[in-house]
Amino acid sequence: AVAGSTVELGCSARGDPAPQVQWHKEHGDLPWGRHEVDREHTLRLFAVTAADAGAYVCTAQSQLGTAAATTFLHV
Repeated sequence: AVAGSTVELGCSARGDPAPQVQWHKEHGDLPWGRHEVDREHTLRLFAVTAADAGAYVCTAQSQLGTAAATTFLHV
């Protein structure tokens, strides 16, 4: 990603019952005041900086179990 741009990281999770979906950064916190997660579980990072680079993990959890996927952001 280019520094200063907005990045979208998608996460698709379905099930019955519908799973709870959460995003976190593997080593650190999501950028305070510069991120949002929409109803489709897409994580948006605004005005990315080099400090935002790293691994982001999407975790889906329901009574049937847990699944996780990791994506890497390079700035």
